[in-house]
Amino acid sequence: MKETVQSKYGSDVIEITQNGREYLLIGTAHISQQSADLVRKVIEEEKPDVVCVELDEKRYQSLSDKKKWEELDLKNVIKEKQLSTLLINILLASYQKKLGEKLGVNPGVELLEAAKTAKENNIPIELCDRDVRITLRRAWNSMSFWQKLKFLTAGLAGVFEKEELSEEKLTELRKTDVLNEMMTELGKVMPVLKSVLIDERDIYLAQKIKESIGNKVIAVVGAGHLNGIVDQLNSGKQEDLAKYEIIPPVSPILKGIGYAIPVIIIGAILYIGMTKGASAAGDNAIYWILANGIPSALGAALAYGHPLTVLVSFLAAPFTSLTPLIGAGYVAAFVQLMLVPPKVKEFQSVSEDVMKAKNWWKNRLLRILLVFLLSGIGSAIGTYVGMFEIVKNLF
Repeated sequence: MKETVQSKYGSDVIEITQNGREYLLIGTAHISQQSADLVRKVIEEEKPDVVCVELDEKRYQSLSDKKKWEELDLKNVIKEKQLSTLLINILLASYQKKLGEKLGVNPGVELLEAAKTAKENNIPIELCDRDVRITLRRAWNSMSFWQKLKFLTAGLAGVFEKEELSEEKLTELRKTDVLNEMMTELGKVMPVLKSVLIDERDIYLAQKIKESIGNKVIAVVGAGHLNGIVDQLNSGKQEDLAKYEIIPPVSPILKGIGYAIPVIIIGAILYIGMTKGASAAGDNAIYWILANGIPSALGAALAYGHPLTVLVSFLAAPFTSLTPLIGAGYVAAFVQLMLVPPKVKEFQSVSEDVMKAKNWWKNRLLRILLVFLLSGIGSAIGTYVGMFEIVKNLF
């Protein structure tokens, strides 16, 4: 038997009784002291068997550990090809931080309050969210190139926006799950983002809550997830979470294009050599090198990359463009990291520095991301310009 009712604690708390278990779901705003106060009150009064929190291990450490950026292993991030994921993470964290400063509350305060209150009362804690790295990589890999560009543009626009918020807007934000509100808005433009960032996590959170121990469960989740979790709990359906933890592979079409480009380029140059002579083949090979190397090096230079980073970008781009395994941006970023490693204070200030365009060139961590983006874009432009010219020369 199951029953869903609004709790005595108000509209932000929903009670579900199902198969002898009692669930109290607290829908919070991720930037709200009122939410934090409500969380503490409900946990202390209800004394549940377990407290479930909308956090994964990484986000929990990130919120509770003030040295989170200092411990970031950038070499591993580059090795795992997760610079794009890191950039998204910084943009989202910065967006929340900016709103949190306007509201006078640290982002995620109610989630930390839930964990703190549970510990004070010797109540077990369950971190129920999907690993944030998996969520971001699933979101990133689900987007096309143009959707990625659109997403980053929207994210940067939100970070650099100087709009002053009225008292009315601030009051509204205090009652809202800000991060999920932003994701919902982005989801209207790119439905694939809503699917990965909201819908999938509704399912994931609900299943983890079901799997928690005890007969009385309190779950602290963003208000944007509340209705989805209620629907999942009421459905009684058991989900296999493994399928939501898989990083989707690159689209077969994009993968095919990645392998087709080197075949086309090398094949075209060889054919030109056989039909028009070695000199013509050499001219086309030089054109390919310059078409790739110059814009990639220019991108690294525009990012104020180290001179050796610029040189490596020039040398690497013609070859990385002939393999889908690694991009010129990653090579340039790694060299920049080795030559100009970020200082501890730059890790600490990245959430603030990302909000000001000029600081992307001053902060060494952000400059590495800028080198990655601009040299990679330059190489991509050069690839298609060079391929067009070489294919044209076949005829």
